[in-house]
Amino acid sequence: MTKANLRSTLEPRSLTDGEREFIQEFIRRQKQTAPPEFPSVPVPLGSPFYIQRPPVEELVYKEIAKPGSVIRIKAPRKMGKSSLMLRILERAVYLGYRTVTLDFQQAEEAIFDSLDKFLRWFCACASRQLKLEPALDDYWDEDMGSKVSCTIYFQGYLLQETESPVVLALNEVNRLFEYPKIAGEFLPLLRSWHEEARRCDILKKLRLIVLHSTEVYIPLKLTQSPFNVGLPVQLPCFTKEQVIALADRHGLDWTDGTCAERLMAMVGGHPYLVRLAFYHLCQGNVTPDRLLREAPTMAGIYKEYLRSLWATLQEHPELFAALKNVIATGDSKVQLEPILAYKLDSLGLVSLDGNSCTLSCELYRQFFYCLNLV
Repeated sequence: MTKANLRSTLEPRSLTDGEREFIQEFIRRQKQTAPPEFPSVPVPLGSPFYIQRPPVEELVYKEIAKPGSVIRIKAPRKMGKSSLMLRILERAVYLGYRTVTLDFQQAEEAIFDSLDKFLRWFCACASRQLKLEPALDDYWDEDMGSKVSCTIYFQGYLLQETESPVVLALNEVNRLFEYPKIAGEFLPLLRSWHEEARRCDILKKLRLIVLHSTEVYIPLKLTQSPFNVGLPVQLPCFTKEQVIALADRHGLDWTDGTCAERLMAMVGGHPYLVRLAFYHLCQGNVTPDRLLREAPTMAGIYKEYLRSLWATLQEHPELFAALKNVIATGDSKVQLEPILAYKLDSLGLVSLDGNSCTLSCELYRQFFYCLNLV
């Protein structure tokens, strides 16, 4: 082979339209051959079933690279907060950062007995995930107090011993709202770290991701709350186009939009409810007509999800009374006591619009009517 022929072989060339279509069809078929995932956990990294919701991903990827940044992700349960968090942490690892993930739902009840016990648990968990031996007693000082000791521990030990930036992801922060005394001390502490990072180089290495499903309803001064600083991210429901795209990734031809409209009329664009429908449709054990007909009943695919909501409402009669008030108004907006509205929103049952709320989707209206509960 001559040098000229070798050079022409190695030089890149533009793809023909036929080659481009072949590659696109190959990618589409590869996605369709991926086994459907039962949506019980966050969407795994690399999964073809993760749907981006622009401009959310682009914004958070840029923000996590900023020194001392805070990203606040708020959305009702099962809207994809943890799936997004996984991807932010993946980007952080790609950038060479260390990561720590704390889920407050995993903390034992006794951890919340006192601020000191909680902050020591907080620091110990962070140490372990950074593969550092906990050295709490070397930095803890009763005379200075738990908050100052915690700050010194992070600045003087964890961040000092870690060369790269550290991303601290706090999941289910709304559990702290059940312990006002701890929340009233811990949340302002996070805010103080963010503000201190403006002049403290060591704290610039710390980046925070805060996930919560309700508004904060404990009394915090505006200058103390971490919920009004940093980048706020609210995860929206899927659009019709995104539902159609997800259907395609499950091997379903919904391009005409009719099936997508019917499903969304029942469950809105709720990511979990949509993905659960696609999972069962791919199994071939239910037709779209039957799925929608049985959706709000105990014979349908959402029975476990609806049963869980009903069990929660039974434990909190004041929430069920508030929900009945919302259902009784039809499509009209209703004003509820703020804490009740926030809690219903965290369950995904209502959508907030300022001080008013409406029912999230038709599924809940029909379910409670079917049970003769309203």
